[in-house]
Amino acid sequence: MNLNTIPISTLFVGLNGFVALALSYIVVMERTRKRVWHGESKQDVTMQIDPLANPTAWVSTVETMSKKLSTSEVGQEGTLQRKVRAHGNFVEYVPLGLLFIVALELMRSPIWLLWLLGSTLTLARIIYAWGVIKTYGPSISRAIGFFATWFVYIVGSSACIYYGLQGLR
Repeated sequence: MNLNTIPISTLFVGLNGFVALALSYIVVMERTRKRVWHGESKQDVTMQIDPLANPTAWVSTVETMSKKLSTSEVGQEGTLQRKVRAHGNFVEYVPLGLLFIVALELMRSPIWLLWLLGSTLTLARIIYAWGVIKTYGPSISRAIGFFATWFVYIVGSSACIYYGLQGLR
């Protein structure tokens, strides 16, 4: 017997959890490649002590492992910042979007609405992250992701207000 009363919300929470994990991994790997442990550039950490100058045994072990994991070249400037922002932007927008879906599912709103909001939110955030990571400045991916997320916010907010008012009667 399935005791899950909100299966659609649960599915999208899980899917977006894996997207958040993937974006976090992308940031961690870029930090490893760039050797920037705090902030988003070498300039952000100029006042910090370089842990590789006189490394402890732990730092040496982590550095050795990092070098093995990091097979690509350093890359262009700004990639770490874009990856950090893709992850940060995801974390800024997804929780409220998922909350709309959970609340609407608990209010027994139409299933098509839940699938519309959940799939749009998930795809929008993936497309947006791709656009931010791959391109500095405006891009079609960023625009699609941004406006699709706003669609979820507008429809989700409106539906929550509608069903909330219906429940007050």
